[in-house]
Order: sequence, then C-alpha cells, then structure tokens
Amino acid sequence: MLDVAKHSRSEGAGAVSELTSLLLGLEGVQVVGVDILADRTRVVDVVTADPRAACCPDCGHKSRSVKDRAVTTPRDIGYGTDPIVLRWNKIRWRCRNPECKRASFTEAIEQIPARRRTTSRLRRQIGLSVGEHARSVAEVAAEHKVSWPTAHTAFCEVADEVLDAPEPVRMLGIDETRRGRPRWKRSSDGRWYRVDPWDTGFVDLDGVQGLLGQTTGRTSAAVADWLNAQPAAFRASITHVAIDPCAAYAAAVAQALPDAQVVVDHFHLIKLANDMVTAVRRRVTWERRGRRGRAVDPEWANRRRLLTARERLSEKNYKKMWDALRANDPGNEVLAAYIVKEELRVLLALARCQPDRHRLRHKLYRFYDLCAEVNMPEVTKLASTIETWWAGIAAFLDTGITNARTEGYNRLVKQVKRAACGFRNLENSRRRIRFHCTRKQRASIQTHC
Repeated sequence: MLDVAKHSRSEGAGAVSELTSLLLGLEGVQVVGVDILADRTRVVDVVTADPRAACCPDCGHKSRSVKDRAVTTPRDIGYGTDPIVLRWNKIRWRCRNPECKRASFTEAIEQIPARRRTTSRLRRQIGLSVGEHARSVAEVAAEHKVSWPTAHTAFCEVADEVLDAPEPVRMLGIDETRRGRPRWKRSSDGRWYRVDPWDTGFVDLDGVQGLLGQTTGRTSAAVADWLNAQPAAFRASITHVAIDPCAAYAAAVAQALPDAQVVVDHFHLIKLANDMVTAVRRRVTWERRGRRGRAVDPEWANRRRLLTARERLSEKNYKKMWDALRANDPGNEVLAAYIVKEELRVLLALARCQPDRHRLRHKLYRFYDLCAEVNMPEVTKLASTIETWWAGIAAFLDTGITNARTEGYNRLVKQVKRAACGFRNLENSRRRIRFHCTRKQRASIQTHC
C-alpha cells in the first residue's frame, strides 16, 4: 500500500489510481492517494469523479466557477482489521444561474449526500446488521463507531424501503407473544391493577410475506380492529385462519372474516391432552399419599414416558411404565388418562391420510365412548373441549393446516426482543420485529430480480 501511495502521487499514475478507485468501490469518487499511519490507519484521499456533482441541486445548472474548497471525512465501511479514514477533497461551486436563488453549493454524490457524515453503503450495512441478524442498535453502533441515533436512523431507512402494507393472503395464522413482564399500576381511584402486556401477530401461512403485522393485546376487539383496518381485498382473500383454541380469536375471526374457516392447531390440542394426563397423575398422588409426587413414586418416575408418544417409546420403556403403574395404581386412573391421550393422537393423525367421513366419525365416536367409560373430571373436560372446537378440528383434518409457521415466527420475535433488551418505543419494536420476520420474502424478491 505504501508503494501505491507513492505511485498515485507521481506522474503517469493514472492507471494505478483507477485500480485503487476500483478497489475502494465507492462510486462517484476517485482515489488520488493512500497513506498509512503509524497505528496502521489507512488514510485514503479522494476527489469527486461524478460530473453531476458540479450541477446546482436546485436548478440543475452546471457550474464552472469555484468558490472554495473543503475537506470532509465521511465514515465508510471498514476494510480488514485496520481502520480506514476517507478524506474527501471537494469543491464549493458558485451557481451562476441568475434565476436560481442558491448562491453556492458543495459537491455531493449519491453515496454521500449533502450534509451526511456517513456513506450510503455504510448506512445500509448498519441497517442490515441490526435488522437481518437481530443485533442491538447499541452493539452495531459501537462496532462501526457511530452514534446510536445514526445507527437507528440507518436501520429505519433500510426497513422503510421494503416494509410495505401486507398483500392479500389465502391462509392466515394468529398467535400471541408476551411483550414484557407483568406490571402493577395504580388507577386514578387509587386501586392497583395488573397489566399483562401481550402482542398478537398475524402471519402469512401460505406465502413468503412472513409476519404481516402486530397489534397490542390478545382480545377479540384488538384482533378484529387490526383485521378491519386492512383493505377489503385483503379480508376477502382469506379462506382459512389457523388459531389456538382461543375463544377471543375465534370471536374476532367470526366478526371480521365471516367467510373464513377457523382451523384449530393440533399441537395445542395434544398439549391439552398432556396437561390432562399430568392433572390426573397429580390428583392420584395427592389422594393416595397426601403429598406431592417424589422420585420413589412410580407415577412421578414415569411422568416423561406418560407424555411421550407411544410410537416414540421403546418396548422396554413402555412395558416398564405399564407394569409399574398397574402395580401401584389400583384404579388404573393414570393409565386410563394415558390411553385417552393416545386415542386423541390417533384421531388427529388422520389428517395425514385424508380420511372419509365414515372413518372419521368412527374414530371420533370411539374417542367419546372411551372418555365416557373412563368417567374422570379431567377427561370429561378434555372431551368437552374437543366437542366445542370440533368444527375447527375437522377443518384441520380436511386441510392439514397448522400454526407451526406462526410459532416459528414467535421464536424470531422473542429473539429480537432479547437482543434489544426491551423496547421503550412501540413503533420501533414493531419495525424491528417485522423486518426480521420478512427475510424469506426479501430473499424471494432478490432471487426473481
């Protein structure tokens, strides 16, 4: 690099200067010299190479009258491990157009607009580092040696270029994520009340748009307001909505999307069945021993096996669990709850083979009949839940639509919140989260371009 610096200042150094400018890669400027300081900092002297920089920004008249010269040091992207300083020698021109009100102007290029202290490519790199990789603004600002407002503004510029209003979708997923810890606040009358902050997210299950938006709260009114705020074409295009067994979400969908079919996510149904088994196991322990379960209790020692799918248990583990519970539970209540849970899994597994109505009704009747035969309050509650949500469960068995993609985006949402260590500004939170959850969409656009 020292040789380059010497050659770029000597006669006949035009070819070397052009190669150095290509290496810098900053359009609109040309490298005229490179110095290396004692601390390995590279100082790159550049001059304006874009002829449009001599045109008045107001009237477009090209000037040939030099008023003054100035030197600025806009911050640029780094090169390797050594720091780099960009020293731009630019001209302040006079505008000779008598009809223009501007007396003078300083050269500016697309990569370094007027009054900017950073290059556009550096700002874009900062914005992508914050948005794509879910890094905190403070961390990225410290890495590039810029202020927090500069890094945040750079991310906002990058995000606003790509975050448009959601396009129509065919299948919509709705689920909630916690925005912060529960807090206690005091009302105007002096009473304390608990505030449990939640955000409800809307996800494109069929396309590549990712997270379409968020709304505060997880009430039916909040969800319905967000849906009603979308264009009529957006609401008319939705044919299926995947949700958890949540009455508030179902009521909002019925109000805002009367023609859409609600699909209940089967993962949460199996979780309800597992919770039922756990409730029976704990109740049996309290009734027989008058205390919580311990490692010496067979129902506690086999608690994980009870929640594991039958096909994932080896014959040895299954026999060990079965024999231990049969020998220590005279009423066989825990095993009965386990059999009900597995029967529900068999019913939900029919979604893989698209069963006919006769087979589906047969499996459903068998499940209800087993629940009635077992006749335990926990099992009865599960059967009532299945009966209440059967329309949405039948839609799942017909279509196979799940809320798995929504749950995946919930993980990304939590990742952004952890990296940011909390958000004070709700708008910044929504922008950061949605940008990070639309990577697949932006990758698809770049591929087609």
